[in-house]
Amino acid sequence: MKHLPLDSNIFIQNRKRFVKAMDPMSIAIFNSNDELPTNGDALYPFKQNSDLYWLTGIQQEDTMLLLAPFHPDPAMREVLVLVRPNELKEKWDGHRLRKQEATAISGIKSIIWLDSLDAVLQPMIHLADTIYLNTNENDRKANLVPVRDYRYAEEMKRRYPLHNYKRSARIMKELRAIKTPQEIAVIQQAIDITEKTFRRLLGFVKPGVMEYEIEAEIYHEFLRNRSVGPAYGSIIASGDRARTLHYVENSRECLDGELLLMDFGAEYGGYNADLTRTIPVNGKFTKRQKEVYNACLHLHNYAKSILKPGITVLQYTDKVGEEATKQFIKIGLLKKEDVKNEDPENRAYRKYLYHGISHHLGLDVHDLGTRTEPIKAGMVFTIEPGIYIEEEKMGIRIENNFWITRTGNKDLMANIPITADDIERLMKSK
Repeated sequence: MKHLPLDSNIFIQNRKRFVKAMDPMSIAIFNSNDELPTNGDALYPFKQNSDLYWLTGIQQEDTMLLLAPFHPDPAMREVLVLVRPNELKEKWDGHRLRKQEATAISGIKSIIWLDSLDAVLQPMIHLADTIYLNTNENDRKANLVPVRDYRYAEEMKRRYPLHNYKRSARIMKELRAIKTPQEIAVIQQAIDITEKTFRRLLGFVKPGVMEYEIEAEIYHEFLRNRSVGPAYGSIIASGDRARTLHYVENSRECLDGELLLMDFGAEYGGYNADLTRTIPVNGKFTKRQKEVYNACLHLHNYAKSILKPGITVLQYTDKVGEEATKQFIKIGLLKKEDVKNEDPENRAYRKYLYHGISHHLGLDVHDLGTRTEPIKAGMVFTIEPGIYIEEEKMGIRIENNFWITRTGNKDLMANIPITADDIERLMKSK
C-alpha cells in the first residue's frame, strides 16, 4: 500500500457497529471482490469490496471475514480469512500478508488460511440460526455480472437450505452512511492531497496545454503524496466538452478564451475526495463567464445553507431547483413565461442543470446512503451545482465535500480556492 498505516480502531469500531445490528444467534460472512480478467492472461487492477474493507482494512484479494458474536469461544467471534502465502506466487506477484501484519491492520486476532476455511466455518454455521450474506445494493449499480457475493449466496443456500438468510446490505447502507471522526480524518487526507493538486494546476494551465497533460499532472501529484491514484476517472473538459458530465476522453487542446472544468479527487486509505472547479484557460474570466460562474457559486452557497439534518436529498434538490430558477432568470437563461408554462415533471431549469446536486461520499465516490430518508449528522455529501449552456458552448460546475453536523455542515474543502477573484489572482501569481 502507498498510504501510511491507518488506525486499526477505525475498523474495530466499524465491526462493533455492525455486530450490534445483527440478530441473536447469527453469523455474517463477507467476501473480497473477484480478480477480473481483461484479455489474455492480464487482470484489471484489484479493487477490494468496500464493505469488507470498511470492516477490516484489508485490501488483499481472496480475503473473507466471519462474524459470529454469539459463539461460545471468544476466539471464533471474529475471524479473518486470508490466502496462505506461497513462495512461488510471491516471486511473481509480490508479498502477501502474514497473520501479524493482518492483525495490525484490522485489529482481528483470530486469523486462518483460506485452505482451512471449511473445517472452521461449518461448525460455526451449525451453531447459528441466521446467516447474513452480502450483496451490492448501491442504488446506482448497473453491473449484471454474477460476481463473487452472488455466487457465494447461491452456494450457501444450496449447502444450508434450512437456515434463515438476511441481507448484510441493509445494515451496511445505514452504517456506512454515517462516518466516524476517524473516517473523516482519512477523507480529509484525501481532500488535502486534492487541494495540493488543484493549486499546482492553477500554475500549469495555460492556452495550448492538452487536457491529457493536465490529467498527467493530477496523477503525478496524487502519487507523490501517497495516494493510490484518482478516486475515479478524472474529467478534464475544456470549452464545450464541459457540458458532457462524464467526459473522460481528455484529448483536446485547451484554447485561449475557453473555460476548463476539472472534476477529480484523490483516493487515500480507501477513502475518496471529489472536487470540481471551473477555471479560465488564460487566467481571466470574461464578463459573461464570471456572471455565470457567480450564479453557480450562489447556488453552491445556497445548497450549503440548507444541507443539514432533517431534510431529505429529494426535498433539498427541489429547493435548490427553485433557487436555480431564480438565478437562471437573473442571468438571462430563462424567462418568467418559461417557468409559468413549465412541465412539473421536467422543470424549465433542467435545461441548464440536468444532474443531481449532491451524493453520498466515502469509500465509494457514490457512497451508500438513502435519498428518501432524512439526512443525519455524520453523513458526508458533495455539493455540486452546475450550469450548462449549449448556445454559449459553456459548462460550469463547482463542487466541495461536506460533513453533516448536528446543526448544519462542515466544508471539508474550505481551504480550496473557490471564488472567481481568488482563482484569477492565484493563476496570475503563478
